[in-house]
Amino acid sequence: MGQVRALVPAEVVESVIVVVRGEKVLLDRDIARLYEVETRTLMQAVKRNKERFPKDFMLQLTVEEAADLRCQIGTSSWGGRRYRPYAFTEQGVAMLSGVLRSERAVRVNVEIMRAFVRLRRLAASREDLAQKIEDLEEKYDSQFSVVFDALRELMAAPDPADRPIGFE
Repeated sequence: MGQVRALVPAEVVESVIVVVRGEKVLLDRDIARLYEVETRTLMQAVKRNKERFPKDFMLQLTVEEAADLRCQIGTSSWGGRRYRPYAFTEQGVAMLSGVLRSERAVRVNVEIMRAFVRLRRLAASREDLAQKIEDLEEKYDSQFSVVFDALRELMAAPDPADRPIGFE
């Protein structure tokens, strides 16, 4: 039995995951595009099921956050929106497939969940590598300190203040 082709390529999903308030999230318009529904339709379904979306599942961007994302994404507007965008955490996205009740929503959600898992694995492997370098440094003498310093510098995450919000 061959592997089923993804409904939405992983690269597409990962490209729309952004970081807001330190959380990896998907914006309402990006989720709507993936589900092939209008943003308005998506948000109507969410509002009819508010109890499924507590604050740690969904948040509304501040004016400043929306402006920052507009600048980073390079668009001049949000398509004539009358409200600030909403962002959904991984748990919020998981709730969406039940709210929309479409086969596409369920299948797209599977791909979104896989993207979040891949991002967590990347972060974990980076931490593992840092620990291994530290262990090696303790084991070997100072003649390798330059090598270890260079490795640490290459692995260091850029200062969040210098890095735009977005896919990491």
